[in-house]
Amino acid sequence: MRAHDPDHATAARLPSMPRRVRFGAPQAREKYLIGALLVLALAALLAPALPVAAWHIPHFVDGRAWLGVPNTGDVLSNLAFLAMGVWGIERLRARYDAPVGASWFFVGLILTCLGSGFYHLDPDVPQRLVADRLGMAVAFAGFLGIAASERISVRAGEAVLVLMMIAGLLAAWVASENLTPWVVVQFGGVAVAVGLALTQPRPGALGVPLGGVIFFYVLAKLFELGDVTVFEATGHIVSGHTLKHLAAAMAAWPVISTLRNRRVD
Repeated sequence: MRAHDPDHATAARLPSMPRRVRFGAPQAREKYLIGALLVLALAALLAPALPVAAWHIPHFVDGRAWLGVPNTGDVLSNLAFLAMGVWGIERLRARYDAPVGASWFFVGLILTCLGSGFYHLDPDVPQRLVADRLGMAVAFAGFLGIAASERISVRAGEAVLVLMMIAGLLAAWVASENLTPWVVVQFGGVAVAVGLALTQPRPGALGVPLGGVIFFYVLAKLFELGDVTVFEATGHIVSGHTLKHLAAAMAAWPVISTLRNRRVD
């Protein structure tokens, strides 16, 4: 009966921030999570600033244009983010048991499509990179919200979603001058996700395979590093960066698959 409740259906369609803060003594897992987040916060605030000039800005090897679209491979491959984001939001319809952050994860994928596509149209303009990172920050916060709610508690997922959303957006914004916060958010967040993936799901969790999401993320990073290598190995058919976008978009599949398998009747 609850599956057909219009209030539940409406709530499932819209991205939602924490519904209600539940106070109480933190559990053991929550204490560990708080400690990890404090370490990341201190690293982002106190670690030496990493100037943009010191960071290696990769040259995207495939600059071919098609039908008037510059850097066609790197631009159009972002449509994979749009497809997975829309598909994920469709899976959330008429559901009320999705993990915390799922809606924001899929919305972030759509924003990543727009931001990354905008950036790759003219990657020589560094200001465009901010748009790329803002979408990634939203998706990453959503994923960590899912991970924390699946492995620790619902209230932990809600708190992580809010904190990482704020931290990620701020880090993306200041990355044009100081990359340290963005590096901490991205790689420190992955470290937290790995730790959560190695933890048993809490009772009542949907069982989202966090390891699958992390696998595709790591694969995307490898493709990014091998941009030129992949381009040469495929006879200039496709570049590593183009495949990076496709692999990163596939990181949504483990979440979508879980929503499909546990569909509410």
